[in-house]
Amino acid sequence: MADVVRLPGLFEQIGLVAGVRWRILKNGLRKKHNVWDLIGMIWVAFFSSALVIGLCVAFYVGTYQFLSRNMAGWTALLYWGIFLWWQVLPIFFAGFGSNFEFATLLRFPLNLRAFYLLGLGYGFSDFGAVSSICWILSMLAGAARARPGVLPAIMLVSLLFVLLNVTLERLLGSWLEKLLARRRTRELFLGVFVTCAVSLNFLNPAIQRWGHGGKQARIFRIIPYLKWLPGSLAGSALGSAVHADVRGYWLGIAGLMTWAVVMSALLWRRFAVQYAGEELSESPAPAMVKRKIERNQGDLVERPGLLSPQVAAVVVKEFRYLTRNGFAFLTLLVPPIMALYFTFQFGPGSALKEHSVGPSLFFPGIMAYLILILLSPAYNSFAFEGKGIQTYFMAPVGFREVLLGKNLFVVCLVAFELALAIGLLTWRSGWPGTPLFTATVMAGMFAVVGQLAIANWSSLSFPKKMEIGKMKGQRNSGVAVWTAFGVQIVLGGICALILFLGQWTHNPWLPPVAFAALSAAALAGYVASLNALNGLAEAKKELLIETLTR
Repeated sequence: MADVVRLPGLFEQIGLVAGVRWRILKNGLRKKHNVWDLIGMIWVAFFSSALVIGLCVAFYVGTYQFLSRNMAGWTALLYWGIFLWWQVLPIFFAGFGSNFEFATLLRFPLNLRAFYLLGLGYGFSDFGAVSSICWILSMLAGAARARPGVLPAIMLVSLLFVLLNVTLERLLGSWLEKLLARRRTRELFLGVFVTCAVSLNFLNPAIQRWGHGGKQARIFRIIPYLKWLPGSLAGSALGSAVHADVRGYWLGIAGLMTWAVVMSALLWRRFAVQYAGEELSESPAPAMVKRKIERNQGDLVERPGLLSPQVAAVVVKEFRYLTRNGFAFLTLLVPPIMALYFTFQFGPGSALKEHSVGPSLFFPGIMAYLILILLSPAYNSFAFEGKGIQTYFMAPVGFREVLLGKNLFVVCLVAFELALAIGLLTWRSGWPGTPLFTATVMAGMFAVVGQLAIANWSSLSFPKKMEIGKMKGQRNSGVAVWTAFGVQIVLGGICALILFLGQWTHNPWLPPVAFAALSAAALAGYVASLNALNGLAEAKKELLIETLTR
């Protein structure tokens, strides 16, 4: 048959795979769940575009000013910003990139060249790549207005810079995928990465508090050692083109081409290994089976007056899931660390004394920020259930008890984190006063309880599967994202209005009383919603099982 059937050419193979991907997307939109997920992601992209467009203006103005003022060498700063954004952002937003396993391409009769081009092409679908290309186009527009004669030379620099960045990003992503194939390695890497990222936030307050002009200038001593890196090479080539330095321009071009060729060769070698059938698995090595010790079931025994056995079992399960998930467990350290950072940066007695915020705004603002972080996972509370979701429907327990157990665990977790953060804020900023402290606590209670019913509805209506210990594809569905965002904006607006009324009427105890009444109403609404959500779970049974078990 191989002699009779004509094999498709390179670009025909790419077109066929693209057509298959388009049909998969089109057929997937027949399900209402996928349609809402797509609409949610479109909304997220709409709001993200505000950042991209704003920085497009900044890159345009920066390039125009640098070139018109004969400071073309300073464009290296713009290229460095794009380079770092392109390479670092995919690690932060791994769940929002193109979630596609390239090993599945091996099911098709592709040759290695088509496999390489498809793998490279997927690098342009990440948010970091799209935004970076928009900023490079803005730089080209600024250069065309300031120095139209050098536009072709700058276009060649930008083209090589784009090719280099997308190749390097795909190479680093492939290496990280192999390095982080095991869960413990992933958790260790994420721990070091998040620790470094959070620690950078304290750099600015430290410099402002203890830095001196002479010491700050030392950072410029390392700039000459960065000339051989892509950002500096691109800026040097652009500056040479503006100053008609042919030798310097082609040296910069040669440097960028060397980087692109070396990275392309390494990426080709890496993809060739995957093309040959490399399998990354977390399956344990063969070992002697040891006799398992029965766990003490005392923690599941019914405790009269506290929790029913069903609710207690769900609470214990959620705690064990949390301790097994290194990523989620690590995020519990972020809220108190960020609260400490904000006190250093903006609190009373901070390094920025002229921009410090008073306790009347500082305490409620920090609490709103922490609740925004801590309650987002509640909008997809069944994410890690996997095939265990079927157990809920077979066990003699209603979803009322399941949701109650999950919500109780979330409330206890949020209460512990907020108590820790409030203690740090009080230690760093001082006692805010009994009325403001009570109002902040009651506002937090209202904001948490007021979201539980909507979060449960989102978890049942728009579930999204996640895996413990993985980074790629770990995000809520698009609807859950903008639902959580919208609900928290509404509740935050209500809380801000009540706090403003307390200031306007000069009655410091008005906000605590109002928040207590709203909390009671939200609690009553939550209890009333449990029975309705129990019926909704039965109606969404097929959706939950299909989404979470595949």
